[in-house]
Amino acid sequence: MEALVAIIALALIFDYINGFHDAANSIATVVSTRVLSPTTAVAWAAFFNFVAFLFFDAHVAGNIAKGVDPAVTSLTLVGAGLVGAIIWDLLTWWLALPTSSSHALLGGLAGAAIVKAGFGALDQSLFLKTAVFIVIAPTLGLVLGALLMQVVMSLFGRFSQSLVDKYFRRAQLVSAALYSIGHGGNDAQKTAGIIAAALMAAGQLHAAPGQRPDVPVWVILACHAAMGLGTLSGGWRIVRTMGMRITKLAPVGGFCAETSGAITLFMATGFGIPVSTTHTITGSIMGAGSVRKLSAVRWGVAGRIVWAWVLTIPGSALISALTYELAVLLGVPP
Repeated sequence: MEALVAIIALALIFDYINGFHDAANSIATVVSTRVLSPTTAVAWAAFFNFVAFLFFDAHVAGNIAKGVDPAVTSLTLVGAGLVGAIIWDLLTWWLALPTSSSHALLGGLAGAAIVKAGFGALDQSLFLKTAVFIVIAPTLGLVLGALLMQVVMSLFGRFSQSLVDKYFRRAQLVSAALYSIGHGGNDAQKTAGIIAAALMAAGQLHAAPGQRPDVPVWVILACHAAMGLGTLSGGWRIVRTMGMRITKLAPVGGFCAETSGAITLFMATGFGIPVSTTHTITGSIMGAGSVRKLSAVRWGVAGRIVWAWVLTIPGSALISALTYELAVLLGVPP
């Protein structure tokens, strides 16, 4: 039981780190457009991260819980996966790179599982969907961001810039809230799925073979609370990259980026697909920023971010695999 409690605590620590690492996803645009002060923005995002559990069923959590064959899953495997994800998140936070905590978590699980039992231990369908949405999520965000920006410009293009800014400064409060709900709804559920997997490994939760387990309500609430607290802690290094270095946004651009990102996340969470909120909002920001002119996007910064995306799953998988091997060598039950 002590080992299970330790794994749950480690998962909530990851969720907290996810909150401040990915806080930039929810608040970068609203801070960079100066609609809200940084302090107010994180409080706004943290609140809507937490209440997201009211809007979505736990489909994503259930899918994550069965991401590794329950017969292979152990507390040591889950713990190694969490260590891999945490180290990768802290490393990329230090480098100010907006990488995906979601993919770090899945990569961490996969690395430990492959070392223990080979590729056959993975839920091939879940990992294939995740891989496909590495491309789909930012692309959809980019396309929706560009389309929404075009529509808004055609509707409001004849009005003065000051009037448009005044209107969309208010509208951006709504779009930032919606994006934070989408962020909390998808990301907090991933950690909930990890805790559910640990509970199954410890015999405290059961599910039919191949079926999603019913994730306990207390797990969902704890994960949303941990993410909300993490968001309150900020994440300013990545906020600067996301909100200021990719492209310069006015309130209308921030509104279009957040709204298109929220639409993408709501769709993915509804279908139970774990997607990267980081990839989604980055694509949306580039889409909204590129409408006025392609040179408005700093493609060199964007390219550096994409490389970090590519390396996230193998990087976290390697760390977790080494962690698992070390734990077994030290005599921890596999």
